[in-house]
Amino acid sequence: MVTVRRQPTEGELGHWRDWVAQLESRVPLRNREMLEQACERAEQCQLAGEAAGRKWPYGKGCLIIGLEMAEVLVDLGADTDVLPAAVLYRSVREGQISLVEVEKEFGSELARLIEGVLRMAAISTNLNPTRKAVLGQQDGQLDNMRKMLVAMVDDVRVALVKLAERTVIIRAVKEAEPDRQRKVAQEIFDIYAPLAHRLGVGQLKWELEDLSFRYLQPGAYKKIAKLLDEKRLAREEYIRDVLEQLRGYLDKNGITGAEVHGRAKHIYSIWRKMQKKHLDFGEVYDVRAVRILVPEVRDCYAALGIVHSLWKHVPKEFDDYIASPKSNGYQSLHTAVVGPERKMLEVQIRTFDMHEDAELGVCAHWRYKEGAKKGKGGVSDYEQRIAWLRQVLEWHEELGEDSPDTMVDELRHGLVSERVYVFTPDGHVVDLESGATPVDFAYHIHTEVGHRCRGAKVNGQIVPLNYTLNTGEQVSILTTKEGGPSRDWLTPSLGYVATSSARARIQQWFKRQDRDVHIAQGRAMLEKEMSRLALDKVDLDTLAPHLNLKSGDDVLAALGAGDLRPGHVVNQVQSLQPDSNQQELDFVPAKPKASLTGDVTIQGVGNLMTHMAGCCQPVPGEPVMGFITLGRGVTVHRADCEKLLAMQSDDPNRVIEVTWGEADRITYPVDIFLRAWDRQGLLRDVIAVLSNEKVNVTAVHTQSHQDDNTATMLLTLEIATLGNLGKVLAKMDQLKGVLEVRRYKK
Repeated sequence: MVTVRRQPTEGELGHWRDWVAQLESRVPLRNREMLEQACERAEQCQLAGEAAGRKWPYGKGCLIIGLEMAEVLVDLGADTDVLPAAVLYRSVREGQISLVEVEKEFGSELARLIEGVLRMAAISTNLNPTRKAVLGQQDGQLDNMRKMLVAMVDDVRVALVKLAERTVIIRAVKEAEPDRQRKVAQEIFDIYAPLAHRLGVGQLKWELEDLSFRYLQPGAYKKIAKLLDEKRLAREEYIRDVLEQLRGYLDKNGITGAEVHGRAKHIYSIWRKMQKKHLDFGEVYDVRAVRILVPEVRDCYAALGIVHSLWKHVPKEFDDYIASPKSNGYQSLHTAVVGPERKMLEVQIRTFDMHEDAELGVCAHWRYKEGAKKGKGGVSDYEQRIAWLRQVLEWHEELGEDSPDTMVDELRHGLVSERVYVFTPDGHVVDLESGATPVDFAYHIHTEVGHRCRGAKVNGQIVPLNYTLNTGEQVSILTTKEGGPSRDWLTPSLGYVATSSARARIQQWFKRQDRDVHIAQGRAMLEKEMSRLALDKVDLDTLAPHLNLKSGDDVLAALGAGDLRPGHVVNQVQSLQPDSNQQELDFVPAKPKASLTGDVTIQGVGNLMTHMAGCCQPVPGEPVMGFITLGRGVTVHRADCEKLLAMQSDDPNRVIEVTWGEADRITYPVDIFLRAWDRQGLLRDVIAVLSNEKVNVTAVHTQSHQDDNTATMLLTLEIATLGNLGKVLAKMDQLKGVLEVRRYKK
């Protein structure tokens, strides 16, 4: 059931002097005088508002809400210096006192705290009160979200005050209209319950989740609450017997100072587990749950051994969050056993310190701000928690049109590691995939900006368009008034584009061009690639059916339009060569199979049947995604396949991640010819490229030509695939002073 801790009545709070005196007997107040001054000022604001006929939200005046907020913070063990800010916050928000007056009467630090909480309150404007109430749904502008996060980083106390205020408000909406209840609950579920989780404040997280769930899914909430209540007495009697048995065995085995308790039942947690694991209510382990608190870490594992000796352990239901803590620092041992009467029982085991951390999060660390309690590497636990908040500066302001739920997912589950966060010239944050380039950035800003992109600056310095962006860099795009994208941008080995969305927009642009232009450009692209790789010409009319096309001109048109990649065509060319020629061509990439058995394996889909999509015909080494078909297993597509993107927009739940398996790599010797302007460090730079690409060099011959100040190199490399060769040649071609680099045939 929902657990609501002690709340002072409105009558008690009306006598705030008694409340302050009572408070001082519970916690040490560092500045009682300022707290009394804040209470007196909030009381004046409330009386003035009532005299003016002011209707308070939720029927509670600003003093009442302020004192309830302070109670929440005291209950959390937060820094008592923040209590005056909590008491005054609603008075400022309701317009009864200005920040200027607060600063004049109470000082700049208190005013700054309240201002930070007000900035966080701006997130409310992002939530549409008319939307359908669905757990996890969110919409709205994210600029205010960013302001909230930045404010949170400035001082963690700002976030705690806001959490206290939202806790008080969701408790107070019990008598509000259903629409208002849903709006408040949706905001808290999407933003503030995940924030409490990230701060490790489990004491608030559970309450915020349960109360939000109560208003967002009233039917499911009432059903579970009823099921819990129906068997409450029997469950409590069962837990009492279990606790008595556990205490006896702990004492008997020398674990002194341990405490054993029945654990609170959180309705949302039960519902989520039922949904995630497709369980009935009776199958959920933590309906019957106990918690063991012990003095030392070694006692945790000793207690675990006792529990498992008493009752049979449920397979796959053990988690060691002590050895591997959760992302928010949570530590505990979790296990499930078949308890007395063959009933499932969940057991949590942790030290008293771990329990305090789990319930109070960052609040449990105020007393360590000045020193002591160091963790790994000499960094205090408090500092480790604040370090996570500092990373919020890297969060994004906009996520693109195709991923509206990403911000809430990241808030709920933590930072996504494979992302890059860069700034626009006017300071906006842009979220891109790891490995993104200025071209990806340009297309993210706007399709036309991408089409007309001709150069880029990073932190004020000109960089190549295939430069890999890093988090925190400021990017500006140099554009031309007319023109379109370069076909080189579609060549993977050149590294101009890393995101499928940018690639799709480039391909769409080329599709709109004239077919004759496509054929001419496609021919030029293919000849350039074949020449660079020293491959013989091929009959395109013979090749076309193997690419699901009718004629050689169709192959060239598809190349020119960006529907086919030169590397894909080259791979098909080699696959059609007679066996006698394969040694001469040095290597042939493995041809895709239609199942998990064979030269190519696909990871990420278990034992599902797989087959390659005919529309895009992915080859090993290309980025791929899977689409779950009805009755035919998983179809594997190129990640940028237009057909896949269309199906993903219609039914995203059927798209899954797949990767090419790590088959044994066979390498072949390949000779490379390079000509460049003669300069000091040329060979070093070439070797550095090969080292970065993990290519082994078996021979190098260099020669300087004083007549034209050039140098030539003949290198023998060990290469696994044509894709590797193309990438290596492209990287070497970008080196300073390189005039020509190609595959060399004797």
